[in-house]
Amino acid sequence: MKQSVLFTKTRKTAPKDEVAKNAQLLIRAGYVHKEMAGVYSYLPLGRRVLENIEKIVREEMNAVGGQELRMATLHPSQNWIQTGAWDAVDVVFKIKSRTEKEYTIGQSAEEIITPIAKEYIASYKDLPIALYQIGQKYRDELRAKSGIMRGREFSMKDMYSFHDSQEDFDRFYSQVKDAYLRVYERCGLAAKATEASGGSFTKKLSYEFMVLTDAGEDDILYCDSCSFCANVEVSTQKEGDTCTRCTKGTMKRAKASEVGNIFDLGQKYAKDFSLTYKDREGNEQYPIMGCFGIGISRLMGVIVEALADEKGIVWPKSVSPFHAHLVSLASGNSQVIAEADRLYQELREHGFEVLYDDRDVRAGEKFADAELIGIPTRLVISEKTIAAGGIEVSSRSGGDTTLVPESTIFEHLKKI
Repeated sequence: MKQSVLFTKTRKTAPKDEVAKNAQLLIRAGYVHKEMAGVYSYLPLGRRVLENIEKIVREEMNAVGGQELRMATLHPSQNWIQTGAWDAVDVVFKIKSRTEKEYTIGQSAEEIITPIAKEYIASYKDLPIALYQIGQKYRDELRAKSGIMRGREFSMKDMYSFHDSQEDFDRFYSQVKDAYLRVYERCGLAAKATEASGGSFTKKLSYEFMVLTDAGEDDILYCDSCSFCANVEVSTQKEGDTCTRCTKGTMKRAKASEVGNIFDLGQKYAKDFSLTYKDREGNEQYPIMGCFGIGISRLMGVIVEALADEKGIVWPKSVSPFHAHLVSLASGNSQVIAEADRLYQELREHGFEVLYDDRDVRAGEKFADAELIGIPTRLVISEKTIAAGGIEVSSRSGGDTTLVPESTIFEHLKKI
């Protein structure tokens, strides 16, 4: 895409009402537009990042046997009344239609997926099954904050699994836990599986996936020798204690942001909707259910918070809106313009997605915008590089710059 026709433009300053780093940078770089507190529109660059995160999540959920569907967002109140959540969950938006019927805009989908599953689960042979969707969710947050990390409207992957035993659920949870950690690693983050309260969903212990960041809303304790980690609110340990899990490490305290969670729902929703199956002896049983969530848009915000520097956003290659940012320093030089146009076309023909800064503005402005936008690889063509017979290639994260011969540029880009 040529930057001269890109819908958005960068800004030198962020809106005064934004205090979160992710919101400030994403708005300045043209990724999102704030509609109101906790509600953002995702502009062309932002949508490309979301799609890349979704692709990673989709690949990992498919790999553990998840089947993707798309459930309704508008839910009948009766389903929520049936589970007790209509009155018990205070963050649910409630809507009354002109016919006086009441609905909610879903913040989760247990009340929808369970009746759907009831239509198709009849025998133990139908289990286990895992169904997931990626879409918009809504919460009536009293105080939306932290930019896109905590909003009233957000993008989320929610998966629901059904099992014939607790042992099978635990087996599947272990698989999903590993898949979640791969998701975060592929997104450039290191996450910790953290013990936490089940909250309004269940009284059982749940797990949250946390990324260490000063912008986090949670305080966690983690062992410096093993993988044990717990939310401070549910932990019996304190900072400085010896880890009770490995008995070797020391518990450290840190701020962290939640980027995913898992709830063991037990048989609650199956019982609420009379979902049963026949076991191997022909007896009617309730399946064990699990709920697995990843905040897609929240994850995007955490990536910005965790990896950005003083110059702007630093996207990992896996989620960047483009593979490379081609910058032409032509200053009216027709040869530079022609060379940059030719390279842009050839890059596209070789399968590279490129943002091409073909604007007639100063070099300093182009470099500042490139650093703010945060595409991991920058290619520069100028009179100097043409004279040297190469293309200047630089890394947004490392800052290192290399002059790559034009004849090997495509092989070089494929390697990095």
